[in-house]
Amino acid sequence: MKTGIPALEPVEDAGALPPRADVVVIGGGIIGCVAAWELAQRGLSVVLCEKGRIGAEQSSRNWGFVRQMGRDAAEMPLAIESLRIWRGLAEQGIETGFREAGTAWLARTEAEAAGYDKAEALARAHDLPVRVLRGSEVSEVLPGAAPGFARGLWLPSDGRAEPALAAPAFARAAQRQGAVIVQTCAVRGVETAAGRLSAVVTERGVIACEAAVLAGGAWSRLFLRNAAIRFPQLKLLATVARIETAAQLGAASVAAGPVALRPRLDGGYSLARRAWNVVPLVPDSFAFFRDFAPMLGREWRDLKLRVNGASWQEARMPRSWALDAASPFERMRVLDPAPHQPYLRAALKELARAVPAAADARITHGWAGVIDATPDGVPAIGPLAGLPGMTLASGFSGHGFGIGPGAGRLAADLVTGAAPLVDPAPFAPARLGL
Repeated sequence: MKTGIPALEPVEDAGALPPRADVVVIGGGIIGCVAAWELAQRGLSVVLCEKGRIGAEQSSRNWGFVRQMGRDAAEMPLAIESLRIWRGLAEQGIETGFREAGTAWLARTEAEAAGYDKAEALARAHDLPVRVLRGSEVSEVLPGAAPGFARGLWLPSDGRAEPALAAPAFARAAQRQGAVIVQTCAVRGVETAAGRLSAVVTERGVIACEAAVLAGGAWSRLFLRNAAIRFPQLKLLATVARIETAAQLGAASVAAGPVALRPRLDGGYSLARRAWNVVPLVPDSFAFFRDFAPMLGREWRDLKLRVNGASWQEARMPRSWALDAASPFERMRVLDPAPHQPYLRAALKELARAVPAAADARITHGWAGVIDATPDGVPAIGPLAGLPGMTLASGFSGHGFGIGPGAGRLAADLVTGAAPLVDPAPFAPARLGL
């Protein structure tokens, strides 16, 4: 098994740093790249600064599901609008590997399907063509499925895309619209004048600007802390694998019991063990204990609290720094945690249980990624009261890839004052005390 994601698409770097821009986007994941693309299309001068490589962290390490099914009610309008954007990308020459092939959730017991009624009702409330599967109908979406699945939900209008392609594709689209993409260029912080943002300070120099979008993923908490803004955000580690099998497992993305499966364009499948995430115990775990206590009370069975390398790494990390000195973002260009081997073995075992013909599956690549989570599991997208001129787009809690196009567009709407794509109120950072 190779450790690390299969090849990440490269993005050409601008090299030189412009002295001024209308908007600076901080972070080159899918949200930041879409925001840059949207803003550039609207005629604004845009610079996107990425401390490492475009899409190198969670945007290229996720499952690749593009789903409406199973969303929080607050996210559903954004998920629906995002699907509309995904569907139109190929016509604009943006190849992300998107395929409208549906998503299926399959439960072995009615207890496992406890949330299905709510998910089905929410889908129907939004006129989505959700279908309940029972018995042999399960094999329509997962060929060769073992008997015994009690119930399933099938939403054919969902899709999938390739994480290693998506963020780079949006970055190149932004470049075609005139955006400047600068990689290996960490933003250390911001400068203010007359009470609002006036510039961002990077390791290569200062960019004067009137607005910025912070799409820093798991790094947003640390960035805002240095600006004396409290953003309750914690990190989880998730493990994924690429597998090969002689079994033909269909075209849909499937969550079958405890295992998640997505067909890949390269002929393999992405595989993960659902709802098993490692939570490193770090200083913020204690600082935000009260914020996250309700979530921990609900989901403690699926969270594995650990003191590990990440714990010590964060304990030693500076919590503040001067803008003329190297920042933590320069010391760690890419978060690249090791995959959790027991999770990979468990995922293979569960796949063989779900589809006996896939017992021959072997792992070719294994990797892990860092998920940034908010206390309510809903992202924070909107202006920061404590830093006028800064729009936050972070805290996507492990399901930002699919809604990335809509989230990036919404962030651009809020920066420019355009009519928002969806009601931004459910995502307002103010709900988290920002």
